[in-house]
Amino acid sequence: MYAALVVVFIIGYLFIALEHPVKIDKSATALLLGMVMWVLFILGADALPFVVEKAAEHGYAGHLSDFVNAEILHHMGEIATTLFFLIGAMTIVELVDVHGGFAIITDRITSRSKKKLLWILGFVTFFLSAILDNLTTAIVMVMLLRKLVNDPKERWLYASMIIIAANAGGAWSPIGDITTIMLWVKGNISTGAVMMYVLLPSLAALIVPLLFVTGRLNGKLDKIENEAKEENNHVNTQERNLLFFMGVGGLIFVPIFKTITHLPPFIGMLFSLSILWIVTEMIYNGKALDPQRQHRLPRILQRIDTPTILFFLGILMAVAVLQSTGILGDMANMLAEKVGDVNVINIVLGFLSSIVDNVPLVAAAQGMYQIIPVEQAQALAAGHWDINFIQDGAFWLLLTYCAGVGGSMLIIGSAAGVVVMGLEKINFGWYLKNISLIAMLGYLAGAAILIGELMLFPPAKVLYGIG
Repeated sequence: MYAALVVVFIIGYLFIALEHPVKIDKSATALLLGMVMWVLFILGADALPFVVEKAAEHGYAGHLSDFVNAEILHHMGEIATTLFFLIGAMTIVELVDVHGGFAIITDRITSRSKKKLLWILGFVTFFLSAILDNLTTAIVMVMLLRKLVNDPKERWLYASMIIIAANAGGAWSPIGDITTIMLWVKGNISTGAVMMYVLLPSLAALIVPLLFVTGRLNGKLDKIENEAKEENNHVNTQERNLLFFMGVGGLIFVPIFKTITHLPPFIGMLFSLSILWIVTEMIYNGKALDPQRQHRLPRILQRIDTPTILFFLGILMAVAVLQSTGILGDMANMLAEKVGDVNVINIVLGFLSSIVDNVPLVAAAQGMYQIIPVEQAQALAAGHWDINFIQDGAFWLLLTYCAGVGGSMLIIGSAAGVVVMGLEKINFGWYLKNISLIAMLGYLAGAAILIGELMLFPPAKVLYGIG
């Protein structure tokens, strides 16, 4: 039965990775995979010694179906915190976007120098993706890019840097990437630690490719005669700005809220969403507009990426089965014995994230390795393997960086890459030939800096006085 679960998971994983060739949406595959895994689990629970033993420990001896149902509820509780966080974040970003709020940023980028524009776009994308998700940031910046760069091939260079900048920028913020959100929501990393340790490596992962691409650009861009902008009749400039600053402020508020209250992050996100919802209602209540032209929040909810939510639900439920059956625990023990180096493990995971989706990779890592309580770690000798797995331990910080940045090495390795590939029709082979190597150099440079930081300033010692 263990083998059957692993085989089914691998087959489902392959269909997800090959979404475009097989022409089946990965959300549908992930959802089916998650449900099939739980069906197999409950049907074969009595043939899984680890499960039988665990059920007995929790008082479910002879009642394996009750134990499996309890496991479902336990995992769904954890998964729901991530899903509601994402729903809230997606809705806020969509609300700001549909009212033209991001024009506050994009309208101010007017440079015609090719080199200067490259660095401006790179750093704006880097810091914007730390607040928004990297997918939304990539879309916003590519839309801007079309207003600035006319030559499609030249635009590919800029668009590629947007991919790298979006992924790098999302890695150092707890709300910048789905994988950092997953690690932050579950408590593997904290806001202060991830920003303190991962910011500099993420900057290196951006700057190294920027230096290489800068040498390929010379001169100034031709001026593009843009079509006249469609006037936004829904809200005026003051209201648009209000929604932008409240939306961005609401996203920034979430980590602060968690630090102050110690409540799960989705509470803070939904709190911000509810305030923004009320303000939007008040804005439209004072306007004599046709309901079809009003972008109230119930309409915005219809625009968010629901298939992505279902993808996360399916893949996280599938990984939960591997965790509940002890398969991930066995894999963790094998890696500890055979590899025994968290640096090597995470760098390899970063390379894998450029080939396969980083969400299941991070979910699997979370399932393989449990967070070690600080009190327990304080009793361990300096350098003990388990110290790497305390909150903000070396393993989790490296995983945050490697899973977030590693996807830039191939254009299909991240959500930002896939969407830019679709918007700009970038050829996979072109990206592989022109960008993959410099993206890898940036990734390895950032990884080296982070490993150096972790060696010189061990988070266990700096943050908790351990070792």
